[in-house]
Amino acid sequence: MAGATQHPPYLHLAELTASQFLEIWKHFDADGNGYIEGKELENFFQELEKARKGSGMVSKSDNFGEKMKEFMQKYDKNSDGKIEMAELAQILPTEENFLLCFRQHVGSSAEFMEAWRRYDTDRSGYIEANELKGFLSDLLKKANRPYDEFKLQEYTQTILRMFDLNGDGKLGLSEMSRLLPVQENFLLKFQGMKLTSEEFNAIFTFYDKDGSGYIDENELDALLKDLYEKNKKEMNIQELTNYRKSVMSLAEAGKLYRKDLEIVLCSEPPV
Repeated sequence: MAGATQHPPYLHLAELTASQFLEIWKHFDADGNGYIEGKELENFFQELEKARKGSGMVSKSDNFGEKMKEFMQKYDKNSDGKIEMAELAQILPTEENFLLCFRQHVGSSAEFMEAWRRYDTDRSGYIEANELKGFLSDLLKKANRPYDEFKLQEYTQTILRMFDLNGDGKLGLSEMSRLLPVQENFLLKFQGMKLTSEEFNAIFTFYDKDGSGYIDENELDALLKDLYEKNKKEMNIQELTNYRKSVMSLAEAGKLYRKDLEIVLCSEPPV
């Protein structure tokens, strides 16, 4: 097909496979930071418009700026001016939309964290790539979502290619949490508030008054509130309750140990 090498593949298709979706993602997320933003976003939107015109889908306005604004209002669910993988999955017509399949059926972030805890047994903040299939299978079972072995294999391979960018055979919690709906992805809320190990240790020590090595639900509540206030961010009570519940899914008998919380709040998971 003429021009196929210059233009990103597949944008004109009525339906994409999981692998095709990934190729489009990698084409536009040129710096691999997990977002299509700035110049990448403009390029994506221009190419998408071309593909839609080619298939007879033309929007009302001819003004590029207006169309872009309208597009972002519709798809940038968390209004951060960037498109992430979760949001792209809603723009492009993926086959059975495999990401939406998880997004609609994974359930709450608390359930996601419970499944995570089963696999990240050493509390490293990672699961091994060879455990991914079991992890995905657990999420789908929990959601009563039927799947066949072939599809599970395809999802596993595609998600592995998406998230194991350095090929080390490990998948980080913050990356895997992108399978959650944007509004459920409480880990995204901590972006920009990530702590260094020193900051984390100081905060944890402050709340772990008796030096037991763990904090309880009420102390976590206070810690999260303080973290938000320190970063001058608004947080309503409902959000706070939801985040606390999600983080406490990692706890053992109501005790949230240092290593569990470190996975969520530190810029680098513990070594």
